[in-house]
Amino acid sequence: MKAAVVTDFSQPPRYQDFRDAAATENDEVVVEVLAAGLHPRVRSQASGSHYTSTGELPLIPGIDAVVRDPAGKLRYAILDDTTRGTMAERTVIELDRSVVLPDTIDPVVVAAAMNPAMSSWVALRQRIDFGSRQQVVILGATGNAGRMAIQVAKRLGASWVIAAGRDTAKLDELTALGADEVCTFDQLARAADVDVVIDYVWGEPTAAAMVEILTNRRDRGQPLTWIEIGAIAGPEAAIPAAALRAARLQIVGSGIGSVAGRDFVKDLPVLAEAVAHGAFDVRAKAVPLAAVEEVWTSNVETGDRIVLVP
Repeated sequence: MKAAVVTDFSQPPRYQDFRDAAATENDEVVVEVLAAGLHPRVRSQASGSHYTSTGELPLIPGIDAVVRDPAGKLRYAILDDTTRGTMAERTVIELDRSVVLPDTIDPVVVAAAMNPAMSSWVALRQRIDFGSRQQVVILGATGNAGRMAIQVAKRLGASWVIAAGRDTAKLDELTALGADEVCTFDQLARAADVDVVIDYVWGEPTAAAMVEILTNRRDRGQPLTWIEIGAIAGPEAAIPAAALRAARLQIVGSGIGSVAGRDFVKDLPVLAEAVAHGAFDVRAKAVPLAAVEEVWTSNVETGDRIVLVP
């Protein structure tokens, strides 16, 4: 079969022949891949930089996909850590880590939406006690996952959502997605009294944002939960000790490990149904799998989630 194959972590995947997928466990089935999202998580997987990487090569990247099972049903499936990912004509899935989709859905739209939407959905549903009427600020709101987080937070009952980013032109688009307010990173004082921060940025910008928000809170005894999901600005952030002592701040992370795979699966049906029925604004661009090497090295900051189609 054809697949995107990583043989060197310093090089992009190449479209080439690879041995066909084969099920080895009783609960596994071989499926036809219809659409697989090129997420930041997949890029870090293919570069060997993700914290789950084992360093094993060769590697077919891809952590989720819309697939067709042997019975002809469409499914959205997520994979456990494996070197046999979804960027191939066929892959192997566990049926209990998938959800059946309506036949009428657009596989490209679902593949584009599920991973970025799941990042904030699972964080709010499973990593914290998120109640209705809470106020949320999203750091990195102009990115694909950040745009989805605005919509997810509103859907889960947030009373006020502030979208924070650097690109003012892109920020202006976010009120149409449900953001009640937008601001740049140097305007975060206006977000000082929120209940939850959803952070896709980390690094130096987060360290500065945390100081800005905490020092401007009217009541530092009011709980603030900071959820670290992404790290587009860097893997480390210098958090001042005073930030943890002078305010009622809780920092948690959300991702593979902090949320078990079975818990991700629990939220798949309701989220997949919402995506399939058009509950979210999704920006997707379908690209042939054969063009994987070209698209991997191109400028990806278009706002569209690239979806590879075998």
